Amino acid sequence: MRIRFTKMHGLGNDFVVIDAIGQRVRIDAERAKKIADRRFGIGCDQVLVVEVPQNPDVDFRYRIFNNDGSEVENCGNGARCFAKFVTDRKLTGKSNITVETLGGIMTLSVDKSGDVTVDMGAPILTPEQIPFQPPAGAATAHTHTLPLPNSVETFDISAVSMGNPHAVTLVESVESAEVARIGPLLESHAAFPQKVNVGFMAIRSRDAIDLRVYERGAGETLACGTGACAAVVAGRLQNLLDESVTVTVKGGKLRIHWPGIGHPVMMTGPAATVFQGQCKL
Repeated sequence: MRIRFTKMHGLGNDFVVIDAIGQRVRIDAERAKKIADRRFGIGCDQVLVVEVPQNPDVDFRYRIFNNDGSEVENCGNGARCFAKFVTDRKLTGKSNITVETLGGIMTLSVDKSGDVTVDMGAPILTPEQIPFQPPAGAATAHTHTLPLPNSVETFDISAVSMGNPHAVTLVESVESAEVARIGPLLESHAAFPQKVNVGFMAIRSRDAIDLRVYERGAGETLACGTGACAAVVAGRLQNLLDESVTVTVKGGKLRIHWPGIGHPVMMTGPAATVFQGQCKL
């Protein structure tokens, strides 16, 4: 089987996007893993699949596979690339697009500059819905101290879901943060039954943060849209940040706006097409 694909990125978080509407193709975990392999496949952090929606009230179905083949609920950088893809390929004439994901319905808006704003929905903070099993005696409703496996170390984290689970920890500097060591330990921590994306956040000011994210099933990426949203939510809940925050990741900058509990998180940033091609599965 030969398939057409488009390689895209959002601030360096790279994707292979596959139109499963205009061509007959079925992407499963095994095929996604093969496509995402950087040595034997096309190579990407995640594979995005554009499908006909199951819900007649939305425009598309949006599926996301990590490079280990696991299917996940949400990806903010991927959502921006998804919006640019369906707009550029003229799969829709709308500037406001609704898509269904494993994490729920999302609304994507493409502006004249090419930036995409994603309504990420209201953050989920209820532990069982994240899902998260908090330890007894947590410091506050929004911060928890987790012991690292096989270690005397502990980490203070905020648990947030943006349709996918995140653990956000404060660091003095993202440059010195031990992302490669701590990320995998927190990712597979027993407190998160579906594993977790781990964010390392350094606060510059009330409207600016630096962030690195170790993504569940993908490792550290150059950018993570849902991770940026979760970090701002965590900072807001601790009264460390204002409503609008610029998040600097390795790949560039995202603009996140969140008024507070009960309101959706709005994320704005770029998406870029790298090349198009065909591959044999």
